[in-house]
Amino acid sequence: MTEYFNFEADFVDALRCIPMQVRCKLDTCGIKLKLSDWHQMTILQRTTLVELPCSTATEIQFYQEHLQKLILELTGKPATKLPIEPHPPWMDSATVPPSLQEKAQEIGVTITLQNWEKLTPLRRFALLKLSRPGHENKNFPTVMAEFNLI
Repeated sequence: MTEYFNFEADFVDALRCIPMQVRCKLDTCGIKLKLSDWHQMTILQRTTLVELPCSTATEIQFYQEHLQKLILELTGKPATKLPIEPHPPWMDSATVPPSLQEKAQEIGVTITLQNWEKLTPLRRFALLKLSRPGHENKNFPTVMAEFNLI
């Protein structure tokens, strides 16, 4: 299922930036995709990366191989591999990550376990990505509101 967030609305028509659902798939399959490589792709190639499933072991393997091949064709170099988190925090609905809770408290919000459990893994992923230290976090309050956490 394709899901774009409201904060992505200004770039999803042309897929100018890498949407959260693709970023989640990249973390899931352990591939680093540079924005410059993304920009070399056609709209069809970008759309395919959005739509391809990447949940089961078989799907993850296919997605990784497909992306590796695509990046090699576009750049002449293999994609950089990243370590794959064996138990990614966005898949754990039973624990609100402390780093996320700290970021939420900076804007005066506490994320309850009940609210965390109600979020889809993709929404939990987006919150975690947008709350990372050293990351431009301007969309964090917007996403908190979009997900009805404020």
